Amino acid sequence: MHRPSTSLLLAALLLGVAHPAAAQAESVPPFRALQDNRQENRVVPESKAQVQLSFAPLVKRAAPSVVNVYGTHVEKRAANRGAMDEFLRRFFGDASPNLPQERAQRSLGSGVIVDASGLIVTNNHVIENMNEVKVALNDRREFEAQILLRDPRTDLAILKVKSPNGGLTPMEIGDSEHLQVGDFVIAIGNPFGVGQTVTQGIVSALARTQVGSADYQFFIQTDAAINPGNSGGALVDLNGGLVGINTAIYSQSGGSHGIGFAIPASMVKAVVETAKGGARTVRRPWLGARLQHVTPDIADSVGLDHPTGVLVASMQPKSPAEEAGLKRGDVVLAVDGQTVDDPEAFGYRFALKGIKGETKLTVLRGATRTTVPVRLGPAPETRPRDTLKVKTRSPFLGATAVNLSPAVAEDLQLDLPTQAQADGVIIAEVEGGSLANRAGLQKGDLVVAVNGAPVATTKDLERMTRTSASMWEVTISRGGQQLTSVFGG
Repeated sequence: MHRPSTSLLLAALLLGVAHPAAAQAESVPPFRALQDNRQENRVVPESKAQVQLSFAPLVKRAAPSVVNVYGTHVEKRAANRGAMDEFLRRFFGDASPNLPQERAQRSLGSGVIVDASGLIVTNNHVIENMNEVKVALNDRREFEAQILLRDPRTDLAILKVKSPNGGLTPMEIGDSEHLQVGDFVIAIGNPFGVGQTVTQGIVSALARTQVGSADYQFFIQTDAAINPGNSGGALVDLNGGLVGINTAIYSQSGGSHGIGFAIPASMVKAVVETAKGGARTVRRPWLGARLQHVTPDIADSVGLDHPTGVLVASMQPKSPAEEAGLKRGDVVLAVDGQTVDDPEAFGYRFALKGIKGETKLTVLRGATRTTVPVRLGPAPETRPRDTLKVKTRSPFLGATAVNLSPAVAEDLQLDLPTQAQADGVIIAEVEGGSLANRAGLQKGDLVVAVNGAPVATTKDLERMTRTSASMWEVTISRGGQQLTSVFGG
């Protein structure tokens, strides 16, 4: 009897999952259908071919595209030495093991080759703060890689192999938009640094938005085992396409509990295309409106049978939202026909539209549904950021401040009062352990006044913090509330 090939068996498995009717036409007999839906019938395989069904051909094709990523952050030794350090240096020389010339911090994760030129996509948190990156292929070849692009808001980063010398196997970016709950998927990565590992599961859920590992939350949830080190690895469908980048797990122990999350391929593709175009950062369209969840009470009041969409709470002057004619109280139900259930889902769908042309929003206003075209474009930087890192002793020591503009608000994902958008100084970063950190300043705080004097620009803040003072009175706006604190000099 003719023995079916492994690839044919895999094809039979694919057809059996996605198209049962088509599987009937194959030479491999299908499992017996349930004769009675009212009771459960357990059946055994009816042929040798069914027992031998395997994912091996798929893994063999996909595995060479998945790499291990090694990130290293090298810290040079401080120039000033203590007396004992200097004694050891003179006795042993600079090669003394007690006087390391540099200190390295390493991280380990995974990545996926997505272009034959050597482009690799991984998670930003895998190479965050790293200045040297290497990748190791599953055939044990190793290459140095440069960081082309970091995108913390999606937790994605793009690397490029410096000297690929050919022989790289890219994985095709698949179609995550047509995934369905219950579809088989395979996760490939390097968990715990043990080496390339393959796990299999199903799509457990789609469009998860309350995970908290990135600004654009719209994750694929899977029960394929994902563990530390899998970050940046591939989530592969049964066509061998990349449908997601594994990025997070839900765990109370640090190990896999069968709840893993992947960034959909649609977002991965957008970031990869940005890197191919030579950009170092990803620019996204700006709506210029503050959106909020539609609660059951709001849904009932506007005539929706269940909570869905996002409510327009306010708009910024001269924004695309205002120009399009959106109004406070409108409920946006869809972006180009794709439904959105919360602000995170809207942000994801809107971000994929790029910064050229227009998109159409389905809007419920009163009892009427209408389509509203919205111009696509980046948030404007209405004035220079004039970045200031405060280095003089004050409650702001260790903080980085920038002039506020729609572009800054968009980058920092801030919800500020409309009237505050025109000017002001925003805290963009706070060093851990600094005076600013101990004073309670946070990223996103709007500096309103220092010692009673209003702060409109970073130059104002620089002038005020350059002068020593025995007491400091600082007023900030946080979450729409003004807070005033007094600190000693």
